[in-house]
Amino acid sequence: MIKHVREDRGRNQTEVTEFILLGLSDNPDLQGVLLALFLSIYVATMVANLGMIALIKLDPCLHTPMYFFLSSLSFVDASYSSSVTPKMLVNLVAESKSISLNGCAAQFYFFGSFLGTECFLLAMMAYDRYAAIWNPLLYPVVMSGRICFMLVATSFLAGFGNAAVHTGMTFRLSFCGSNRINHFYCDTPPLLRLSCSDTHINGIVIMAFSSFNVISSVMIVLISYLCILIAILKMPSVEGRYKAFSTCASHLMAVTIFFGTILFMYLRPTSTYSMEQDKVVSVFYTVVIPMLNPLIYSLKNRDVKEALKKVLKKHLF
Repeated sequence: MIKHVREDRGRNQTEVTEFILLGLSDNPDLQGVLLALFLSIYVATMVANLGMIALIKLDPCLHTPMYFFLSSLSFVDASYSSSVTPKMLVNLVAESKSISLNGCAAQFYFFGSFLGTECFLLAMMAYDRYAAIWNPLLYPVVMSGRICFMLVATSFLAGFGNAAVHTGMTFRLSFCGSNRINHFYCDTPPLLRLSCSDTHINGIVIMAFSSFNVISSVMIVLISYLCILIAILKMPSVEGRYKAFSTCASHLMAVTIFFGTILFMYLRPTSTYSMEQDKVVSVFYTVVIPMLNPLIYSLKNRDVKEALKKVLKKHLF
């Protein structure tokens, strides 16, 4: 809805009080297929991530720093998927695809918060793998419960603080033209396109913060894995090298998928944005990646498999 006529620089303008999310496609023949597909993915995401959290809590063998970080990652994945996917599913079947201005701001904030948190959390997990491989004897001291908690808390504070800046900068703008967002959730590029304010400062601030967050996290990951590689090469036995590398393989795959997508999505010049292309990429990191992470960490993880067998045997048989 567009209402509240006001005088602005001598012209009458109307302020937007709600937005219309145009979604992925306006083809009615695709709505049912997309609903079935994304509902299945969302259910799988919640079952996999919440199941991973429960499994880590139930099995004492998984009460280690690595799995503490993994349970935090599963919580973040479930949360940032839930900030977008349910509304997208509702809009696939609802006649009204509207979202209030405050609802849009809330979705924008929580999605950005959890996305930023995952960015920093993956970097902390890389440091954890470095500490485990570089000096295994000191690992319990270096990654004590208190330090692990502080690293996770820092990731959350950084993610939520960064999102607060983005949200404040974006929703201080005036939206007084079209209220139709060419996307399936409230994201930065389509919102800036709808603003009738000068968005130049927003573009600079968003690029600066996004660049710092992503580049600093990527640098921590790269430095950690460089040290890990050096440590692995120094190991005398092939078996030891293989075992050390296997403990990092899942995290390395998750990092590559996540940061590769984010770098492609947000660190491009605004002149190269294509909304249709961005929708496809957005589906991947808002809907698909949260489902992939628990699968990546469980399919090739012997500890998780053994823990799952024990829990199933104890509670179901």
